[in-house]
Amino acid sequence: QVQLVESGGGVVQAGGSLRLTCEASGRVLNIARTGWYRQAPGKQRELVADMTDRGNINYAHSVKGRFTISRDNAKNILYLQMNNLQPEDTAVYYCNAQDPPWEIQDGTGGHYWGQGTQVTVSS
Repeated sequence: QVQLVESGGGVVQAGGSLRLTCEASGRVLNIARTGWYRQAPGKQRELVADMTDRGNINYAHSVKGRFTISRDNAKNILYLQMNNLQPEDTAVYYCNAQDPPWEIQDGTGGHYWGQGTQVTVSS
């Protein structure tokens, strides 16, 4: 099992910045992929950015060039630096961690989620 705790959300004006932090504990050495998702009111949860254990990074098109995902392996912390925030970025942001795909397939592994942190961008 992996436990995830997010922090760093808040209210910011359009054009501002925030940095989200996700602290991981538990079976962290087994994690194959970590990332950030968000869910706006009335919408489905969507991927913002993720990173494999080998450092391969993927961003949603809507945040490319504005958001940066990074990781401190020594501290088991995942970050999301968000610059030039816009009202459409308003959502609850969730940290996610995944066990290796073969473990998820055979049922011995899973997806893990934090409790979420609210980001509100005013125009």
